[in-house]
Amino acid sequence: MKPRRRWSILLALTLAVTLGGGCSRRESPAEAGIRSQTLLLGNGAEPQDLDPHVVTAYTDQNILLALFEGLTAIDEKTSEPVPAAAESWTVSPDGLTYAFHLRAGLRWSDGEPLTADDFVQSWRRLLSPALAAEYAYLLYPVKNAAAFNAGKIADPAALGFAAPDPHTVVVSLERPTPYLPALTAQPSLFPVNPRVLRQFDALSRRGTDWTRPGNLVGNGPFQLKEWSPNARLVMEKNPLYWDAAKTRLRRIIFYPTENPDVEERDFRAGQLHLTYALPLAKVDSYRRNDPAKLRLDPFLETFFLRFNVTRPPLDQPKVRQALARAIDRTALTRNLLRGSRQPAHSFTPPDCAGYTARAGVPDDFGAARQLLAEAGFPDGRGLPVLEVQVRNDEIHAKTLEAIQAMWRRELGITITIAPVEQKTWVQNQQSLNYAISTARWVGDFVDPVTFLDLFAGGGGSNWTGWANPDYDRLLAQAAATANPRTRYELFQQAEALLLEASPVAPLFFGARIGLIHPAVKNWRPALLGFHRYQFVDLEP
Repeated sequence: MKPRRRWSILLALTLAVTLGGGCSRRESPAEAGIRSQTLLLGNGAEPQDLDPHVVTAYTDQNILLALFEGLTAIDEKTSEPVPAAAESWTVSPDGLTYAFHLRAGLRWSDGEPLTADDFVQSWRRLLSPALAAEYAYLLYPVKNAAAFNAGKIADPAALGFAAPDPHTVVVSLERPTPYLPALTAQPSLFPVNPRVLRQFDALSRRGTDWTRPGNLVGNGPFQLKEWSPNARLVMEKNPLYWDAAKTRLRRIIFYPTENPDVEERDFRAGQLHLTYALPLAKVDSYRRNDPAKLRLDPFLETFFLRFNVTRPPLDQPKVRQALARAIDRTALTRNLLRGSRQPAHSFTPPDCAGYTARAGVPDDFGAARQLLAEAGFPDGRGLPVLEVQVRNDEIHAKTLEAIQAMWRRELGITITIAPVEQKTWVQNQQSLNYAISTARWVGDFVDPVTFLDLFAGGGGSNWTGWANPDYDRLLAQAAATANPRTRYELFQQAEALLLEASPVAPLFFGARIGLIHPAVKNWRPALLGFHRYQFVDLEP
């Protein structure tokens, strides 16, 4: 061997050893998380609160599912209620009384026993007029609940809740409510520790420090250890949870990243195991090149526009009807959303527990122009510029940019788009501080009532200013009807009335689209979007 060649080989070997030893690849956070059983989870937004009784955003509820647990939970595969804090329940022959039987030895995360009376006091708080909880109406089937929430009855003992012993919760109803077990799985009905709330004067107040790390006491599989605003929330395994022995994860870190482009980069860089969303432009690429990491799951959700009917010119039904019809929903879903969602012409998703709305809002530009002219604004002349607030994320903004172009081209009207963070987006809708807003509604359980009850007059989540006595009457009749066919027919009439009045404009039905690391196991598709973290595992 020639000397020059020999020295070249020796140099190459020396460099290989040196570089190989000195530049070994660092372990990514996702890899470290697999080793330590720490799930790194994108969650889409900074939480508004962690108080189950005042939270309204789906992203906030995702966090609550780690910290609290209801009498029941929702099974991801079937969307049916399954035992959770209650190991069983019974119902009377007339359907008016339920008895939930708690598991033995339940404890709060501070070690205190969790009793049936804690559930009773929690639900009384949810219905308290002073708290003004948006989801209080979920309990209206309970005896005297609506009257108590409206302030017509002052004595909480009159409510249809009882704890005859520490392990039994009895619920008395005004009408048969076969979906009550599913209701008890809702985050709004999670128990809170009344003794902890008293320490922080939080029984009838929002925004107190009881939800901060070190103060928050829950009954779920995890405990809150850190909340760094706009950065991360850290949960650690709760050793006092009744099923802690089977909980594999030791820690969950929620990242409130609103920008899906940032989330996708973080995922590729090994910073996340699961993203909350995926940039629309990346969907086709992952479908082609990395389909194993792409999750496209069904989701019981409607994405829609909400109109503030108290603000002119949106107080005119024909203006709202024109705006609702001047939208090409097929183009939105096919082109903008990459075929990941279905156009929504009704408000209730199709085949919702066997119910599919007959009525629908057509895509009809000609009819929209005629309606706008009949309202006094031919070709859009005289109609003021309307502002549309959107949640500060890609789907909301791009959807409205597409609709903005349709309305300008077909109706001759001008709108402005105002992106805001989720907390402001929600607050503005609650206070009717908007003209038009993007909105989304995820079903609380699989039944059309969870969508149609949203627009009951005076309802806590009816953020449109719209009310109609005939609509309320139809909902009340449906609630009092035991016959499923008659009940659904009443819903058909109510939904037709809603779509004709157009306080909302449905756009498309939901889907959960995100990325998942191959190490994540038991992250099952969930139609209602609720995942039981205690069953999730990370495997190398």
